[in-house]
Amino acid sequence: MHSASPGGDPPEPPARRWLGGDTPSARPRLASRPRAFGAAPPRRRRYGRGVASGTEHVRGEVYEYVVAHSSPPDGLLRDLIEATVQRFPDHVVLQIGPEQGMFMTLLSQLIAPARAIEVGTFTGYSSVCLARGLADGGRLICCDVNEDWTSLAREYWQKAGLADRIELRLGPAIGTLRALPQEASLDLSFIDADKTGNASYWDEIVPRTRSGGIILVDNTLLHGRIFHPDPDPDARAIRDFNEYVLADRRVDLAMLSIGDGLIFARKK
Repeated sequence: MHSASPGGDPPEPPARRWLGGDTPSARPRLASRPRAFGAAPPRRRRYGRGVASGTEHVRGEVYEYVVAHSSPPDGLLRDLIEATVQRFPDHVVLQIGPEQGMFMTLLSQLIAPARAIEVGTFTGYSSVCLARGLADGGRLICCDVNEDWTSLAREYWQKAGLADRIELRLGPAIGTLRALPQEASLDLSFIDADKTGNASYWDEIVPRTRSGGIILVDNTLLHGRIFHPDPDPDARAIRDFNEYVLADRRVDLAMLSIGDGLIFARKK
């Protein structure tokens, strides 16, 4: 959940979203009682503190098992998590969780995109995951409006050996998208910015995506707030967007429960 235009989605309170530990023995056992949508998820920790986001809409024991049986983030990504905690402690919930990051890395490696775009970059965790799968000579364009957050992203792109493959474009993402070439050449896109802007970003990205290209959209469950009978503006925007995308005959899609909900769409 990042910001790519002014007035973006306000972060959830840090106590709402937590990471799992590195190994089963390193994590406290969590209650297995099912939890209603919209309720605070079990407290999930990594490195002794709550950082980033993890899959929220499953029982705590299921989440812990999933993380324990997935490849963990490497040292660079763990350092990036810690650097984000140190520099931006009030915004760490904007970072995707480790299981989502690994999923996105594997997906990018399968696709080997030559042209990819990310709308909402924050401190760079998701962009590193995506860029690690780029084809030889491939490039990732990252859109964001926050120079402070993305300064940390630039630092870790350099450390990851990816700085020459990632281009940061600071400014409202809608302008960046509209300035892209019109031809359908995008292989992989990730939308994770202000939620009221999702439909506009989608409308610019889909026509520019090749047949067979993949589009991911984050936070499609918005902590269960979409189920409230009188949703807040962001939750209403997400709920309307989910219906809008479902009716789009240009794509086939699945909504995954990973993280805070993830739309996985393939251009026909």
